Amino acid sequence: MAKYDDASWHYGGNFPDDLPEINGATHIGMFLTWFIENGLLSEEVAEDCKDDIERIKDRTLTGAEFLMNNFDGKLTDDDLNELGNNFAMAYYEEETSFSNSHSDYLGDYAKIFKIKVVNNIIDQKSLYRIENSWKNYDLLKPCINKRFEEWKQFVRN
Repeated sequence: MAKYDDASWHYGGNFPDDLPEINGATHIGMFLTWFIENGLLSEEVAEDCKDDIERIKDRTLTGAEFLMNNFDGKLTDDDLNELGNNFAMAYYEEETSFSNSHSDYLGDYAKIFKIKVVNNIIDQKSLYRIENSWKNYDLLKPCINKRFEEWKQFVRN
């Protein structure tokens, strides 16, 4: 099992003392929400988490809450189907052929939410201050949609 990200890596590290642990899951949860909305979860997760998936779809539960409640804060390759994993490996990870030619997820996240990046390092304190909200997800979603379409073209060529 490969792990894409783990909220504990964030809230267990250089994390602002005044924030709740779930803030370490906001960026992961928004990414996961996109996969839920696009039907890219593994069959097992889709079956086991049916009720919470519906809560995501009706926006009564955020992706960060889903991640913490169902996946113990971890996003792994077991959570996504084959297409979802192929895209996540190309886009969520840094230094892939796709992310080098387009962008990686955190790079796009930083641009959209105007998080300071110095020497290709995201300012950790401002990263965790992004509000875990549907409004913010709606700002990010078009970018992930665009990257997904670019990725599909990228793998065809």
